[in-house]
Amino acid sequence: MAMEVLGVLSGVGHLPVEVARSAKSLGYEVVAVGVVPGIDEELADSVDFYYDINIGKIGKIISTLKKHRVTRVTMIGKVTKEVLYKAGAIVPDLRAIKILASVPDRKDDTIMNAIVKELEGEGIEVMDQTVLIKPLLPQPGVLTKRKPTEAELADMEFGFEMAKAIGGLDIGQTVVVKNRAVMAVEAIEGTDACILRGGYLGKGGVIVAKAAKPSQDQRFDIPGFGTKTMESMIYAGATGIVIEAGNTLLVEREKVISLADKHNITILVK
Repeated sequence: MAMEVLGVLSGVGHLPVEVARSAKSLGYEVVAVGVVPGIDEELADSVDFYYDINIGKIGKIISTLKKHRVTRVTMIGKVTKEVLYKAGAIVPDLRAIKILASVPDRKDDTIMNAIVKELEGEGIEVMDQTVLIKPLLPQPGVLTKRKPTEAELADMEFGFEMAKAIGGLDIGQTVVVKNRAVMAVEAIEGTDACILRGGYLGKGGVIVAKAAKPSQDQRFDIPGFGTKTMESMIYAGATGIVIEAGNTLLVEREKVISLADKHNITILVK
């Protein structure tokens, strides 16, 4: 029986590497395409075939996947809207121009959905991300040595509700709160910039909350949390973070938890 070939359309971050390794351990042959600049260097060594093809070259991405007889793909890692707006960063091909012309708005989900539709029209199925990353979804509970204080718990509850609300509007997935007041809301700048701004405005002692959108599409953009986010929290003087159980990917888990313990930060999975 021939091995099934899986395509990994990769954004930035370490998550695509973990997903590729997980797919290999499940017996897939893996073809990865880095679709934005700044892909994790370990990815090329973790897969059978690796290509750098900008997200604007949809036609080339599809023909590359077809050349390798890829039947299913997963989209993983950060591909944010800024990539589409940076002057000269992308010269879209005809297919990409058509996709961008056909979408009613330019939200992350709308663009990703349009790309999904394009792939599926070519007979390439887009997989639910979680199939390959179930082991990276932490169960409810406190992951760190230090448990949240009463005040931190109150902020976590409040922040979590706020994160769900902005997710419902498809604005972002992260909020920073202090004393049950919102310090910062993530929009196009991304999680790390939001945390740094929230820490600065709250003068430290802030809580970060991250939740999936109520209508989260499991095929892409599941919230992730890794060492980079933890480093931003340390820099921002955050004392804790609440993430959603079963819906947040904890990347480089051991590293994240040991960093948190070292800086007396508490991590609650809710």
